[in-house]
Amino acid sequence: VYKATFKFEAHPDPVAVKVFKLDQLGAPKTFFAECEALRNTRHRNLIRVISLCSSLDQMGNEFKALILEYMGNGTLESWLHSSKVDTQENKRTGRMLNLGSRILVAVDIVAALDYLHNWCRPPLVHCDLKPSNVLLDDDMVDHVSDFGLAKFLHGCDSSVRVMSSANIAGPRGSIGYIAPGEN
Repeated sequence: VYKATFKFEAHPDPVAVKVFKLDQLGAPKTFFAECEALRNTRHRNLIRVISLCSSLDQMGNEFKALILEYMGNGTLESWLHSSKVDTQENKRTGRMLNLGSRILVAVDIVAALDYLHNWCRPPLVHCDLKPSNVLLDDDMVDHVSDFGLAKFLHGCDSSVRVMSSANIAGPRGSIGYIAPGEN
């Protein structure tokens, strides 16, 4: 993920450019899964896609990237694990996650998950929710990101059928964050 600005704007705000390494197993499917998952989602606690790029580079290789809103305060992981935070800057500004801030973080994440599970049509399950996939904007508002392993849930009366947005064998998610019993 790269920080960038568009030169053609009068007052360019930074954006995040997530470039997919298409030579890695499952990367093209992950790109399409993220596009599909984020296509119709609109919530203040979800990362917002500004645009996407799907083209060929100068060598004729396929290139795919998502242009996302930039989150100035980085990942939740960096705030929870102080060794990953610029502690000198945080000591100077007093920006650490105290108990109240942690509760607000949890409320934001729950609001995003409630939206995905109960208000999206079809409902969407993230499948890789972890602190490094929660980003904080300049106002310390959380935004859930990285929908490459997301699954859509399609209901059929009393039964629920799961449709994977990326077809990857084995457990889906990061070790240590996979739901118990996930296949």
